[in-house]
Amino acid sequence: MILGIMQPYLLPYIGYWQLLAAVDQFVVYDNIQYTKQGWINRNRFLRNGTDAWFTLPLRRGSDSLDIRHRHLADGFDPQGILRPLAGAYRKAPYFDETFPVLEAALAAPARNLFDYLLHGLSVVAGHLGILTPLTISSTVEIDHAARSERKVLALCRALGATTYYNAIGGRNLYSKPVFAEAGVSLRFVQARPLEYQQFGAAFVPSLSIADVLMFNPLVTVRNMLREYDVV
Repeated sequence: MILGIMQPYLLPYIGYWQLLAAVDQFVVYDNIQYTKQGWINRNRFLRNGTDAWFTLPLRRGSDSLDIRHRHLADGFDPQGILRPLAGAYRKAPYFDETFPVLEAALAAPARNLFDYLLHGLSVVAGHLGILTPLTISSTVEIDHAARSERKVLALCRALGATTYYNAIGGRNLYSKPVFAEAGVSLRFVQARPLEYQQFGAAFVPSLSIADVLMFNPLVTVRNMLREYDVV
């Protein structure tokens, strides 16, 4: 069984979805420390030919808190994200098909950060046709005080994984010999170069999946999910 593990991100880039589609089971970390200025509650979209940020505002809280203990800001309105996205992409060729998906992904009533993000991941995964089961990390019976490789290997053992896939960005974080000694094959999913027509200006890469869906038919995006190498 091939296992993938990642933090939840806000409408993440296509590499996240390639990893999710490549594995047999996917663990979403809820009991891992929230990363400030990372990708958990923000992402990039295309505005006026360049990249711009959209962000989920958070209630004040210690940076040491786990993701599951953070909450969206009081009074948060999804329209604060949806309006800029609509303004930026209204003339995109697949706006009419994509915008309702974004509305559904961002319309969760939950104000717990993890629950809100998990809802969005589930909505977009369904739209992309990804059927990989999602498991919440804290529900797996392991020593959750473990960190880094020890925690990943504990999750692999508990869930019966023989292979662990990680995004290529984590290549320097984990050791193939350490995993092999534990009986787990460590592999990395590396996205192939991806470029598509946006609004005619220079291509801006690695934007949110929202951008990919706005400019490509769904069948093409689903094919893009297989455009990676395992190394």
